[in-house]
Amino acid sequence: MLKRAKAFSGFSVNDLQKAKKFYSEILGLEVVDNPMGLIELQIEGSNKILIYPKPNHAPATFTILNFPVDSIEQAVAELTARGVVFEQYKELKTDEKGISRNPPGPKIAWFKDPAGNILSVIEE
Repeated sequence: MLKRAKAFSGFSVNDLQKAKKFYSEILGLEVVDNPMGLIELQIEGSNKILIYPKPNHAPATFTILNFPVDSIEQAVAELTARGVVFEQYKELKTDEKGISRNPPGPKIAWFKDPAGNILSVIEE
């Protein structure tokens, strides 16, 4: 029954306008208004991602969205220049840029959206 469904993801934020500005202006993603008063991220080659307001929003304590990149160094540099602050984790041994380079895992760096949800850039 669900085998052929075009599933999509969604997550909450506490301020839809701040989220719209962050995802469109800072991250450079295509953000469209949804007819139900929500917003959607339109990412090439992917299903839509729904973002909805929630008055009692609690930020996710795990990574909700990963952005594969060719070069983690370049992605971190560009996002840092746009004002993104990367998280520092002792247990994951992030460097001064916020990049975890722990084999056998991928090179990955985490940051938060204005609602406190955790996102990442991850080198493929």
